[in-house]
Amino acid sequence: MRLDGRRSSSNVEDRRGLSGGKVAGIGGIGAVIIAALFAWITGGDPVSAGLQAFQQQMQAPTETVGEQDFTEEEQALAEDCKRIMASTEDVWTKVFAENGWGEYQYPTLVLFSNQVNSACGSASAAVGPFYCSGDQKLYVDLSFFTEMKRQLGVEGNTFAYAYVIAHEIGHHVEYLTGILNKAHQAMSQTDKVRANQISVRLELLADYYAGVWAHYEDAMNHSMEYGDLEKGLELAKAIGDDWLQKKAQGRATPESFTHGTSDQRKRWLKRGYETGDMRTTTFSVQNYSDL
Repeated sequence: MRLDGRRSSSNVEDRRGLSGGKVAGIGGIGAVIIAALFAWITGGDPVSAGLQAFQQQMQAPTETVGEQDFTEEEQALAEDCKRIMASTEDVWTKVFAENGWGEYQYPTLVLFSNQVNSACGSASAAVGPFYCSGDQKLYVDLSFFTEMKRQLGVEGNTFAYAYVIAHEIGHHVEYLTGILNKAHQAMSQTDKVRANQISVRLELLADYYAGVWAHYEDAMNHSMEYGDLEKGLELAKAIGDDWLQKKAQGRATPESFTHGTSDQRKRWLKRGYETGDMRTTTFSVQNYSDL
């Protein structure tokens, strides 16, 4: 995905090095980020998931981190994230205007290291990237992307990082259109299995919106390169609930799915990219099994 020469978003808070000043020693932040990767792709609670892993790591010897510790790779990732954010601003401003939804309200991207405070509570890097509707901000520890490259083989593909950010922006779109709050209310009034099914619809819709963003981004800037969508679909497959559960425990338990299967995630991301149709929603699919 080509981002060279593109503008950077100003709606970014860089809190790296300001979120506690400590990182884990033995085992280190790598173990925490592995926990973060698993938490994000298995649909963990963005406030509490992985916190125990982080606390266990923090019991080990620690060292202070400062701005001078940012690597060239991290700085390049930060710049890519700012350009991706700018693209989402341009795309969703256009989409909202075309659909008569009023002015698109820009969210804020917060880059942090190790720990961060949000309107949804205090969180560690172990929760992975998350969106908080309480302050309309998405939170990312860039070490997540570094580990994602190693664990999921997305080295050198900017669209894979963009997919992660665009997915979280998808939740912001859900919030602005009222879908997110309605879904959360419904989840609080039903049993665990049904709540998980609603969560799957929310997450697949965020995948769909990530595809819609890519559809318009490419139409506006011709930025998608050969293999980008395929790499995104590979990532979608690798973060399916069924694939992850089988890898972790040898079997899948559909009643516990919170994000959707590999096939579902691939299908909805691809559908959004191919159609760009904002009339489509996972909540219009009557039967859960037909998603």
